Amino acid sequence: MLGQLQQLSDSLERARSRYYASTQELAKIQRDLRENRHELRLAQHNLKRSRHIIAQRLVTLYTSDQASTLEVVLGARSLDDMISRMDSAKSVTSLDARILGQVKTFRHAVKRNGELLTKQRAAQRRVVAERAAAKSSIESKIGQANQLLSSIKGQIAQMVAAEHARQLQMAVAARQRIAIAHRVNQQESQDTVVGVTAVAPQAETVVAPPSTHGGAAGIAMSQLGTPYVWGGASPGGFDCSGLVMWAYAQVGVSLPHSSYAQYGMGVPVSRDQLQSGDLVFFDGLGHEGIYIGGGQFVHAPHTGDVVKISNLSEGWYAASYVGARRIL
Repeated sequence: MLGQLQQLSDSLERARSRYYASTQELAKIQRDLRENRHELRLAQHNLKRSRHIIAQRLVTLYTSDQASTLEVVLGARSLDDMISRMDSAKSVTSLDARILGQVKTFRHAVKRNGELLTKQRAAQRRVVAERAAAKSSIESKIGQANQLLSSIKGQIAQMVAAEHARQLQMAVAARQRIAIAHRVNQQESQDTVVGVTAVAPQAETVVAPPSTHGGAAGIAMSQLGTPYVWGGASPGGFDCSGLVMWAYAQVGVSLPHSSYAQYGMGVPVSRDQLQSGDLVFFDGLGHEGIYIGGGQFVHAPHTGDVVKISNLSEGWYAASYVGARRIL
């Protein structure tokens, strides 16, 4: 169902692109039509004016009783025919020739603009049809998507409820682990070998002193369900490093509001040596969380999500894991 919804979303986006492209093309055609209509009206006006001048010139030639002119006038079947005859008549003056040239030019312009106008109107009809089809497709896809969403609302609600229940179960188990780990750490000797503090992902096992800030994990978990807010560092909303910074501030440790900077704090810890309170990093240091034991960590994932518990072994987190640091 969710796959179908994604396919519908993709096809809806394509339909929107076609609609937008058709709208742009239609706007251009309409601009061209306006310009061409103006040019056609101008050519028609100039042609009418030039014909009027020719008609007046013919009257003058006719009344002058020139034999060649009489042949032109009396043999013509129409004004256009008369213009064509005058073009070859010997009595045509340079002024007549210029006016005749204008008549031919404007007549050609009228014909050319008329043909172009016909083509543009045809293109306009085609694009309007394409645009209507794209709009119809969009409406259809929206209808299908709404129907599909209605049909899977129950599934979505079940998934949300299941995730919520899963988060609650993981939180209960994590709190128990944190409490146990805290008691164990209090009983252990503090005389341990300090690990190397290199700022780099560790491929080999690294021995680090026991965690003394496991309480930060429990504090971070008190914010489960808090919305992700970019740049957030308070209970109103957190981003990933803001949650870590705030949780550690509650146990008296000041950390910078940057996952990159936090990776330079404390000492490195091998994955098989992780303890509650350790910082775990992912995605080239672009994301982080606080380890809570049991292969899990608490974090503020991304926009649209909330502070939650995730597994280190989950696909993206396992694939993008960078390393861990223990704050001393």
